[in-house]
Amino acid sequence: MAIFSKKEKVALDLQAISTLISEGAVLDGNLKAPAFARIDGTVNGNITVDEGLILGEKGVVKGNIITKEIVVYGKVTGNINASSLEIRSTGNIAGDIKTATLQVEVGGVHNGSLSMAPVVAGKTIGEKAA
Repeated sequence: MAIFSKKEKVALDLQAISTLISEGAVLDGNLKAPAFARIDGTVNGNITVDEGLILGEKGVVKGNIITKEIVVYGKVTGNINASSLEIRSTGNIAGDIKTATLQVEVGGVHNGSLSMAPVVAGKTIGEKAA
């Protein structure tokens, strides 16, 4: 056992979820969450999640998303700004993407522009500070 061992990164799918929008639920308005969130329902508004977001297969977002990590199984109509983005085989994104890393499974769909740049202090290159 090393004293300075690097802590293993836990996959987004295995993180403890602090915010859940369940299947059948509809949120009309913006959502801001402090840690990890999962959406299996519908959100009509912009989403800001500090750590990570999982959009389930039945999940629908009509608005822009800002987060560190995101896994998309459902449908997004809006722009995404994230350090890491995974589009699963059932995922569908209609909007522009800004990310440092992108993974797309066979069957995953993206219609829009893609901008990839390294991340510096949580912001992608070219992004203005808030």
